[in-house]
Amino acid sequence: MKIFKTTFFIVSTIFILISCNSDTSKKTGEKKEVSNIKYAKGFDIIKTGNETKLIIKTPYPDAKEETVYTIVSEKSNKKNTIQVPLNSIVVTSSTHVPALELLGVENKLVGFPNTDFISSIKTRKLIDKNLVKELGHPEQINTETLLDLDPDLVMGFAINSNNKMFSNIEKLGIQVVFNGDWLEETPIGRAEWIKFYGVLFDKEKESDSIFNKIKNNYLDAKAIALKSKNKPSIVCGGLYRDVWYLPAGESFEATFLKDANINYLWKDSKGQGSLSLNIENVFEKGKDADIWTSPGFYETLEDLEKANLVASKMKAFKNKSIYSYNNTKGEKGGIWYFELSPIRPDLVLKDLIKIAHPNLLPDYEFTFYKKLN
Repeated sequence: MKIFKTTFFIVSTIFILISCNSDTSKKTGEKKEVSNIKYAKGFDIIKTGNETKLIIKTPYPDAKEETVYTIVSEKSNKKNTIQVPLNSIVVTSSTHVPALELLGVENKLVGFPNTDFISSIKTRKLIDKNLVKELGHPEQINTETLLDLDPDLVMGFAINSNNKMFSNIEKLGIQVVFNGDWLEETPIGRAEWIKFYGVLFDKEKESDSIFNKIKNNYLDAKAIALKSKNKPSIVCGGLYRDVWYLPAGESFEATFLKDANINYLWKDSKGQGSLSLNIENVFEKGKDADIWTSPGFYETLEDLEKANLVASKMKAFKNKSIYSYNNTKGEKGGIWYFELSPIRPDLVLKDLIKIAHPNLLPDYEFTFYKKLN
């Protein structure tokens, strides 16, 4: 009987050990998908073992399908593969330029449509040295010059799936990847697209570090703003052909105002884009607002008063509390806000805090906004 019990115990133990080893082998063999994208909704970077996938979820508004690219280190003839690091690139929006500079790869930029739109001093020096070629109109890129440049990749942006220009570029054998950062719904989500550039230039660690710094700067500034017991009211936007355009309550611009601890008078409106209102409605609701931002392309209060019949009756006008980012321009007239703000929301937030709660950031200098005088 003892022999039987002993034998049974040994056999059972061996069976349990084999089962455990088998389960461990199965678990070890499984490849776990890992993503480090937390805030952005329009793209993802998935790592499975040694394989990296770049997924563009929203290349343009209302996209029905996502595009998946496999990141490789050696040239491949397989469809939707991107060999990294890129040695040359053409981008098609000035908003793409700051990310290249933050990663220290602006020297990889070889062409751009309408280089006058670029305001960055660093990249303007490259343009002046003819290291960044002029590619003509943004919607009609000079394909002959593009073929001569033969970039590893063209970074595009589109408003729908029917874009003949980029389709023609692909037919020439030049890879096109769409950047949908402008469709993000939150400031931090938009900034996280720095990681998109990081994977293309094999600088993922650097892009993670840069993003974390921007994110932490933003959240720290937000926390500072919330210390203020005062919450000034604000009206935004201005007239264009008798229509007053201002941010909808669910837009990323409204998020900036909320995070700056400012009472945006249209914060409860629906939508993520802009509101189109008549001048009477805006005046009735916004005439007593403490602050007015982004009134349009005006450099002085006098210019604004001539163009907007109700401007001088607004409290913000009387108190000279009107600020605009349109007057901070680059060498060729490009507006610095449009170029840099998507990747540096922390600086936008600090500007707004400086406007609404100047005592909270006494040593901070405006990056984008200027007061109209």
